[in-house]
Amino acid sequence: MEVRNHPSGVKKVDVPKTKINQRKLTDDEVIAVAKLSAKVHQHYFFPQDSEFAVESGKIYLVQTRPITTLDFISSKKITKPSQIKNLKTIIQGEPASFGIGFGKVTKITIASQIDKVKVGDVLVTEMTSPDFVPAMRRASAIVTDKGGQTSHAAIVSRELGIPAVVGAKVASKLLKVDQVITVDGSSGVIYNGLPEKDTSVVKENFKEETFPETATKVYVNLGEPDLASVVAQGNSDGVGLLRAEFMMAQIGIHPRKMIEDKKSNDFIKILAENLAKFTYSFGNRPVVYRASDFKTNEYRNLKGGTHFEPVEPNPMLGFRGAYRYIKDEAVFNLELEAIKLVRNKFGFKNLHLMIPFVRNVEELIAVKRLVAAAGLARSNSFKLWMMVEIPANVILLEEFIKVGIDGVSIGSNDLTMLILGTDRDNEMVASEFNENNPAVLWALEHVVKTAAKHKITCSLCGQAASQYPDLVEKLVKWGITSVSVSPDAVDNTRRNIAFIEKRILK
Repeated sequence: MEVRNHPSGVKKVDVPKTKINQRKLTDDEVIAVAKLSAKVHQHYFFPQDSEFAVESGKIYLVQTRPITTLDFISSKKITKPSQIKNLKTIIQGEPASFGIGFGKVTKITIASQIDKVKVGDVLVTEMTSPDFVPAMRRASAIVTDKGGQTSHAAIVSRELGIPAVVGAKVASKLLKVDQVITVDGSSGVIYNGLPEKDTSVVKENFKEETFPETATKVYVNLGEPDLASVVAQGNSDGVGLLRAEFMMAQIGIHPRKMIEDKKSNDFIKILAENLAKFTYSFGNRPVVYRASDFKTNEYRNLKGGTHFEPVEPNPMLGFRGAYRYIKDEAVFNLELEAIKLVRNKFGFKNLHLMIPFVRNVEELIAVKRLVAAAGLARSNSFKLWMMVEIPANVILLEEFIKVGIDGVSIGSNDLTMLILGTDRDNEMVASEFNENNPAVLWALEHVVKTAAKHKITCSLCGQAASQYPDLVEKLVKWGITSVSVSPDAVDNTRRNIAFIEKRILK
């Protein structure tokens, strides 16, 4: 051990043999350390590997970092900006996910190459899709050539807590395999080399923050089952958008192939177990599951996908959402059976269903029939929501509501793209993507006020709620009932809404 020794500083001495096996902490000290660890865990939203010291009976927290033995954060590094100030800039991209990550470059172009990405590598690719998620989880940072703030890479990186830079244009060409780089997801800068070592000792007094209650609910967007228990300890009111695609990508096999191979029950069981991780973790808080919205190009990347998926010129506007459920009932029924298993057998009644990309009223009617035929009836404990992400949903919202739904959730990312005719994943036109455009604001106001008029729930699950505080103020004034944001934005969004509501009341 090391002991203080003036004037030389410290010196190493052997621990007396009589003390080696003696207990070092009292029961009260163990409890105090456990309580302190729980506060640090809640503060950072991740299990922590913490160091502490005890002097005169008082416990001091001296350092903390994410536990590196947990898969879903194994590559997350906490690095200070001061450690990278002397590094040489290579590329400037768009900042997408806060933090600084570093490691050697691993480049992949298609999902079948994801096994190349090892724990701690920097994943460099043209663009990510849901089937890239297993590799993204292992990466210390993510860099893409294409995409903007609302691209798949940006959204998933924020959820996973991994630094990311998108829209870097020439990254996959300029960066070399095994080159060691540092990625600053806060500034969008990619540096050559590693950060300088940090030898400072961190001493902080952590105070558990009391968050105000708000009339407007603050939900969280999630898709990774392994993050459920951690994020649930935060300050969200539930899950406003539970994405199916991440869980299905982890299964890795096209659901049609599993049906063909007579493994439908395996698919249902795996999906149900993943859903249960969310419903269990969030207790009585609602979990709104958005049924699968894979596009054909994403489905094709799953094992067996090429045999079941067409090649479309524009998958975003193709075979997806509600229309797919109607044309391919068997796959949708797998999801419905998983929901029933979670609700009826596992007993988690906080799981609800949301239907994406509904092009017309007739599609909603047809999907409702499928849901009812599966034995899932709307009730006080089972709500059916519809995504509002197509201009037709806005224009004909009252007609959709008349069919019978309990709520709507505005997918502001897709809705903005389709109103403005701009591709959020194309860095050439990403600057034209703007939720504050007057046409988009008109649509948002119309949806919120129409939902309020018909007394149904109205949420917004796009990036806009955390990116534009002034837009949130408009939404609250119009009468929105909730917003759903990425895990890292929950606290700031709640503070903002609390301030807005207080000002409105005054």
